[in-house]
Amino acid sequence: MRRSFKFLLRPTARQAAALTACLEDHRALYNAALEHRRTAYAKVKVSVRYGEQSADLKHIRADDAGGQGRWSFSSQQATLRRLDKAFRAFFDRLKAGRTPGFPRFKGKRWFDTVEWPKDGDGCRWDSQPEHPTATFVRLQGVGHVRVHQHRAVRGTVKTISVKREGRRWFVVLSCDDVPAEPLPTTGAAAGIDLGVASLVTTSDGEHLDNPRHLAASADRLAAAQRDLARKKRGSRRRRKAAARVAALHGKVRRQRLDGAHKAALRLVRDYDVIAHEDLRIANMTRSASGTIEAPGRNVAQKSGLNRSILDAGWGVFLTILSHKAESAGRELVAVNPAHTSRTCARCGHVAKENRVSQAEFHCQRCAHVAHADVNAAINILRAGLALRDVAQAA
Repeated sequence: MRRSFKFLLRPTARQAAALTACLEDHRALYNAALEHRRTAYAKVKVSVRYGEQSADLKHIRADDAGGQGRWSFSSQQATLRRLDKAFRAFFDRLKAGRTPGFPRFKGKRWFDTVEWPKDGDGCRWDSQPEHPTATFVRLQGVGHVRVHQHRAVRGTVKTISVKREGRRWFVVLSCDDVPAEPLPTTGAAAGIDLGVASLVTTSDGEHLDNPRHLAASADRLAAAQRDLARKKRGSRRRRKAAARVAALHGKVRRQRLDGAHKAALRLVRDYDVIAHEDLRIANMTRSASGTIEAPGRNVAQKSGLNRSILDAGWGVFLTILSHKAESAGRELVAVNPAHTSRTCARCGHVAKENRVSQAEFHCQRCAHVAHADVNAAINILRAGLALRDVAQAA
């Protein structure tokens, strides 16, 4: 299996300045390569490919030895591949008939990662293994940077990335051949219904709380954003205010990740088979504002619901659950979410009127009464087990 490990970096002031310069030079390379492609096509209708731009790197580095020439050649190739990937995604969306967004130039706040594609080529993880208490990563042009390694790295380190989040720096290791850690079988299966009142409701009737981290920090975020709006653009005070807003959002993100990890771990420990809805969260949280010609309805209510869904972090939770289930040897089954909340788990009657309220389900045919989310989770479990049986029989 491939897994990622993320650790906080502890750079010195000089190393932090070098990391900032490295990030800025890679951003400049990305933007220059994008301009090269745009100009070549606009002037002479020629499409520039990654191979041509990679070949030009040798001359770029020779002409700018004190700038671009300081950094790893492989990391610069990775930046050019990142641009190439953006163009391929653009053309794929175009062919699929969707509305594509053309690759954009990256501002300082929109380019925060540099990747080294191979451990040992311009970078080295655990570069001082003889050190008794600390771990270091060596980066070309930066030096040996101390790492706050809070857990063991398993598998073989393949790629190393450095990411800036606010004022902090992180190293992200992508590792292959990470061994699985199967858990003892329990013989139990469950369906789970994701919600806003409770993050997860199981078919056994258990509710896992939704902590609503964004809502809890809403007052502090609003105050910080108001303070940011009052500051003059380009000023030092505005940069400090922006850093405060970013720090608050970063804390909410970390809290959400921590909660998702704990909830997912609890489920994979208790159940061998877990069925969940195959949700299209991007579609569910799309704006209802509409257009000037055809304005949407209940826009404020839909906006609040979208905010609550995104605060719950369903997508993050399902991603983490998938990774933990794979590592633990558990089976995850995604089912079609259509009518799971309107179908009676006792008699199978489907009707909109069955869902009396957010929490109450009352079947109009057989008078079955249950918690609405538990009823939906039971339907999800049955659909998941049916799909599993079909897949095993095939």
